[in-house]
Amino acid sequence: MPDEQMAGAGSAPAVPGGVTGSPPVPSGPPATPAPPPRPLDSIDRSIMRLLQADGRASIRSVAEQVHVSRANAYARINRLIDDRVIRGFTARVDHERAGQGASAYITLKIVQNSWRTVREQLRELPGAAHIALVSGDFDVLLLVHTPDNRTLRELVLTRLQSIPEVLSTRTLLVFEETDLLDTGTPPPPPALPDDPEPT
Repeated sequence: MPDEQMAGAGSAPAVPGGVTGSPPVPSGPPATPAPPPRPLDSIDRSIMRLLQADGRASIRSVAEQVHVSRANAYARINRLIDDRVIRGFTARVDHERAGQGASAYITLKIVQNSWRTVREQLRELPGAAHIALVSGDFDVLLLVHTPDNRTLRELVLTRLQSIPEVLSTRTLLVFEETDLLDTGTPPPPPALPDDPEPT
């Protein structure tokens, strides 16, 4: 059976947001290769920061904060979506308040050239939040959220270590985490777009 070690520490990566009034972003993997990236200017980067902090911000609010017209803001957001700079819109969740009180980063050593196979199996794990192929002393970094330590232990010792390509794992418990995009205030309730889309 693969080796399993326990350790503590860690902080979770932040999650991007969305925008009220913007076109829907397709879910799942893209059907065609992404276009080559275009350079982003300071306004594009400001728009991305605003949307990461408040995914439900209206076009009008974004435009006012970056000092451009609503049509300009709308066009820029569309371009960021079309260029796949913005990959989707979602909510940032307090996992402990959502009933997922145990979080951990898990490092994996895997069989050479088995990354794609392992990645697809890791996608199916309950509570899996982030998967990365990395360099260094291990091959894969996995972030998971589970209801409690018993469930986490079961996930590691039963589900993860039953994957034939996984040679060993090490679990890093998350004691406390800080979302660097968290503004510290609860988001406002959902609202309808406050302006029509440009034609």
